[in-house]
Amino acid sequence: MSVGTGTVSIMLPAQVNRLTVEEAADRYVDLVRAKTVTGALSPATAEVYARDVTTFVRLAGPGRVLDDLTGEDVDEVLLAFARKPDERRRADAPRKDEGVQSAASQARFRRSVSALFKHAASVGWVQLNPMATASVTARERGGLRAERRALTKEQAEGLIGAARSPAAEPARRRDQRTDIRDALIVLLLATLGPRVSELVRANVEDFYTNDGVRYWRIFGKGGKTRDVPLPRDVAAVFDAYLVVRAAERDKALLLSWRGRRLARGDVQAVIDRMQQRVEPGRRRSVTPHGLRHTTATHLLADGTDMDAVRRVLGHSDLSTLGRYRDELPGELEVAMRSHPLLRDGDTPSPPHG
Repeated sequence: MSVGTGTVSIMLPAQVNRLTVEEAADRYVDLVRAKTVTGALSPATAEVYARDVTTFVRLAGPGRVLDDLTGEDVDEVLLAFARKPDERRRADAPRKDEGVQSAASQARFRRSVSALFKHAASVGWVQLNPMATASVTARERGGLRAERRALTKEQAEGLIGAARSPAAEPARRRDQRTDIRDALIVLLLATLGPRVSELVRANVEDFYTNDGVRYWRIFGKGGKTRDVPLPRDVAAVFDAYLVVRAAERDKALLLSWRGRRLARGDVQAVIDRMQQRVEPGRRRSVTPHGLRHTTATHLLADGTDMDAVRRVLGHSDLSTLGRYRDELPGELEVAMRSHPLLRDGDTPSPPHG
């Protein structure tokens, strides 16, 4: 069967499986979670999809037929989600936008719903994908919290400088001295931009040397690996850290002073402590994700090949870099002052007329 409009012909499935929203969601979530077994998706990513799809079912109505949903229906769901309070925040925590999801959360939810309908269209649960006519979107770029955006060059240099300088007051007990570990955490995040999950999962054996260059074999999303060379200064700190933790038998790279593998929250605490050593004028709160933005932004701003940056960050598609490339103050002015077409010549003469 086809629907003709002028010269355009849209092929529809011969028979649509009229599943309810809840039935379709259950089947889709089962499929998503199954992909973690093959390594196509990480467990954390699968659970994000599952959580968003469960929310979609509640907002759209579990008993409605999925194929009956229109673009307007999807818009209503997206708007309802946008107005839904962020359940991850404490009830007594102050909010800038009371009862409103962040733009980043809205964009993530929209991607999850879009993935559901894309699958539904491919297996015959819907005739036409309603996302094609859904119009509600979120400005993800402008919606990132300040601490999740890239540090300026001065701010990044301040944080890196603090990591490379010894602490003014080291811990009294030798077994509680974590200065070198903390420095390594900040340097790896700021110069290589790994996901925080990749950092806390890292083991000592993931680091190796080839032709005098120290590499980190990073185990990323979907079972993919990438080998990234460490800058020489970072490699030196890594070697110093190995000496400090030589007596440890645990395979985990990052350990607490009690000998336990660090968790995500521990990494944020390390960054916050390091920021206290940065002079106030160059200090700005930042998350591990913000340091990932910092890596991408400054490598690209310095003219590093986009494909090389893609490989450092662990993306399969160059287009994804757009999400990690933030604007830097004064960047356009600097680019025009050192224009590549004018670098080799003297000050241009006025045109003759």
